[in-house]
Parts: sequence; structure tokens; C-alpha cells
Amino acid sequence: MNQMSKGEILTVGFMMFSIFFGAGNLIFPPALGQAAGDHVLTAMIGFLVTGVGLPLLGITAIALQGGKYIEFIRKMTYPWMATMLLVILYLTIGPLFAMPRTGAVSFEIGIRPFLSADNMTLGQAVYTAIFYAASYYLALNPNKLIDRVGKMLTPVLLVFLVILFAKAFVTPLGDILDATGAYIETPFVQGFQDGYQTMDLLASLAIGTLVVNAIRMRGVTSNRAISQVCLIAGLISVVLMSMVYGSLSYIGATSASVLGHSENGGQLLAAAISIFFGPAGNLLVAVIISLACLTTCCGITSGTAWFFNKLFKNKISYERLLLFSILFSFVASNVGLTQIITLTIPFLVGIYPLVIVFVLLSLFDRFIDWRRSVYRGAMNFTMVFAIIDGLNAANIQLPGVNEFLTAYLPFYSITMGWVIPALLGAFLGFVYSCFQEKPADVSVAS
Repeated sequence: MNQMSKGEILTVGFMMFSIFFGAGNLIFPPALGQAAGDHVLTAMIGFLVTGVGLPLLGITAIALQGGKYIEFIRKMTYPWMATMLLVILYLTIGPLFAMPRTGAVSFEIGIRPFLSADNMTLGQAVYTAIFYAASYYLALNPNKLIDRVGKMLTPVLLVFLVILFAKAFVTPLGDILDATGAYIETPFVQGFQDGYQTMDLLASLAIGTLVVNAIRMRGVTSNRAISQVCLIAGLISVVLMSMVYGSLSYIGATSASVLGHSENGGQLLAAAISIFFGPAGNLLVAVIISLACLTTCCGITSGTAWFFNKLFKNKISYERLLLFSILFSFVASNVGLTQIITLTIPFLVGIYPLVIVFVLLSLFDRFIDWRRSVYRGAMNFTMVFAIIDGLNAANIQLPGVNEFLTAYLPFYSITMGWVIPALLGAFLGFVYSCFQEKPADVSVAS
């Protein structure tokens, strides 16, 4: 009962890949490639650190805690901080941004080319209604996600992606041009920040918990066995994502000489596929994008509803929370893709450093042990600078603060001013713990 076959583990890996690989994963790598030009390799390495490496660390951290990561966050920080962080996180990857983005992206790339300007608004409303209805149906039974997503949808998605990438490498769109914007001087740093927009590290907390629960429902109860399945499945997922990201960025890098610079990655990808495959390309991209976004929406919808169901102590049912999320996402998705991306960035810049710091610390929890002050010190210091970065991203300037921090705080000018404060906070927390006695009971609450 505590073992899964290789085929079952592969299926879990496929499911994890499908849930991770959605709207942002399709539109941001091509946009990066187009802007990075001849610096695309360096930029993509930075992108892979945050877009692939950090999600894998997130999955690893959850696996090491036996899936009880939410309880672990509450224990090692403060109840108010954990609740605030998790609520913002789940709303960000759920109905406020990521879920609406799945519907908006799949319409923008897959359906818009088939519609005239007069039918655009009605067509988007009809398509997104069908899209979110399908997501609701798939997410109604979380224990069936492995079968529905891992066995049914992912193989179809991968076949279509292989066709696209084979065409892109055999007959490239055009020549790779010079880098533009921030990619000229700091391609790695810009790629690193671009990886935030996939939201995959944030999603890993929800997806990891969802995968752990799905594994348990298949009869695996040992924490060690669950951890092993999660880690292997996570490796399968990130290898597939790395290959897809690299291919998409190559398409973007070879597109500028033919397409110019597109408004967003969605329009770029749609135009590129149309050139590759002609009229049939529109149908191909519609299938690819719909499958990718549907699997992601299904997973994050389920994870979000599960979290708030636990937060409200089952006072609001999973099914009702699922319905609320779907309805809100349906309305928000009709706002437009570019607007959703613009609204998302300040929230991501503000919340990502907190999640990165906690996940990295939790990987060394075996050595930190009972010293909560290490987590709390690092999180307190990080939160101050994460909030400042988030305000800057929203164009809310604090007079004199930016000038002072740019001059005296390392990495602040590249939106990573939180790094040194996080290290300092962790160190001070460790020093403080040296004057404390180890508690009698240090087990994580279940």
C-alpha cells in the first residue's frame, strides 16, 4: 500500500507538469526570447532558476514535510503572518490573477484568430464560460486528477508541443537579433525576474499539497514513500518544463526579424504558429493552449478551494468555494490579458521574496531544528523590503527611500534588495536562539 509503480509515478509527474505548465509558461518564454535576442541563453538560465529551479525546491520542501507544509509555515513563523501570506498566495495563484489568466491566454492565442472584431466580446464570454465549466467539472473530484490530467490530457498536450517545436527548429522563423532593454546589460537578472511571472514557485505550494493528497488517496500513507514519489515526479516535471521553455524562447528569439516586437507573448506565439503551419496553425495553437491552460486552471482551482475550505474549517464546502472561484475567474478573465499581466506584477514582486526565503530555509530545517527565531528573523526583514519592492513595481514611490537604498543596499537596484536583509535576519534569529532553551515538544502540528 506504500508503493507506486513506475507507470503510476510517471503519471503523477505528467500531472504535475500539466498543472504547472499553463498560461504564463506559454507566453513569457517567447516574449523573453524576442526581447533578449542574442542574449537569450543567459536570460533563459536566469528564467529557469526562478521558473523551474525554485518550483522544484518548493516541491522538495513540501515532500520533506510529508505534505503538511501549511501547518509547518504556521508553526515556524507567526499565525498572522502565515495566514496573511497564504491567503495572498492562494488568491494570487487563484481567482485574482492566475486563474483568470488561463482563460484570457487561451482565448487570446487560440480563439481570437477565428473571430471578427464585431464578435470578439461575445466570443470571449462564450469561450471562457465553456473553459471554466470544464475546469469546474475536472476539479470537482481531486482524487481523480491523476487519472484525468496525468493519463488523459498531458500526453495529448505533449504530442502537440513536439510537433510545434520540431517545426521551429527545422525551419526557424528568422535570424536572432540584438538584445533590447534590460537584457542588454543584465540578461540573467532580467530573466530571473521574468521567472516570477510564471507564478510556479507560488503554485508549487498548492500543487505540492494537491499532489500529496492525491497520492495519499491512492493508498500511499508513508511520509517517506510520499516524499520519494513527489521528488521523482517533480524531477520529471521540471525536465519537461525546461525543454519546453528553451524551445519557446528559441521561437521568440528567431521571431523579431519577421514579426517585430509583439505586445505580449500570447500574440507572438499565435503569429509564429500561423507562419509555421498556415491556416492549420490556428487550430493547432487552439488545441495546445486550451489543454495547457485547462490543466493548470483545474489544478490551481482545486488547490485554492481546498486551502480555503481548511481555513474556514469546513464551514464553506469545497464545492461551493470551487464554484465561487470559477465564477470570479470567469468575470475577471474578460478584462483582457495585457491588463491582467500589468496588475499581477506588483503582487508577485512583493510576495515572491517571502516565499523564496521560507522555502530555502525549510530545506535546511534538519539543521535549524526548533529555532523558530531563524525563520521569523529572516521573514520579518524580508517582508519590509518585499513591500518596498512591491510598491515600486506599482509605481508608488517613497521619497528619498529608493535613493538611499540604491546607494547603500547591495542588489537593491535590481529588485533583490531583500537578499542581504534576509541573511541578516536569519543570522540574528540564530543568535537569539542561542539564549533560548529547546522546547520539550518540537513536532509540527498536524
